[in-house]
Amino acid sequence: MRIAVTGKQPNSRMCFVCGLDNTFGLHSRFYELADGRLAALFRAVEQHQGYPGRLHGGIAATILDETIGRAIMGLHRDAVWGVTVDFSMKLRKPVPLAEEILVVARIVSEGRRSFQGEGCIVLPDGQVAVEGQGRYLKMDIDKIADFDHQGEAWKVVSSPLDPDALDIPEQG
Repeated sequence: MRIAVTGKQPNSRMCFVCGLDNTFGLHSRFYELADGRLAALFRAVEQHQGYPGRLHGGIAATILDETIGRAIMGLHRDAVWGVTVDFSMKLRKPVPLAEEILVVARIVSEGRRSFQGEGCIVLPDGQVAVEGQGRYLKMDIDKIADFDHQGEAWKVVSSPLDPDALDIPEQG
């Protein structure tokens, strides 16, 4: 199913997941979708492997957890972040390196101080490789870390490669 992209979330300078200047990072891009979900796109490289040619399971957990935790930002424009309380995942298929990979997440339930979300990593052929779910605290970034928005280059970086819509499989 093709779903319109309604916005792009910021990247930073050195974050492992979204940092544009982190040599070893995933350089992920996050897109808010018209149906309220959040999608991430990334391309794993050799330094991210576990077994040869396969994404390390811990890094699969990292990108999935980050995408679910960021999904709350699309609903709250007032700098609300998701801080992981509990996270679990099921590894169903290996995730290849050197191919663009899609991650899709959504909020399942939301309370005043916390939320629950779920998501999956989708292979280029549309199969779900990894499923995850978690519980997160809603927190302001200033309460999480000494965060210098300007120094960390926390901003939306547009690219001609940014999609207008994404193909999301039914199970995504």
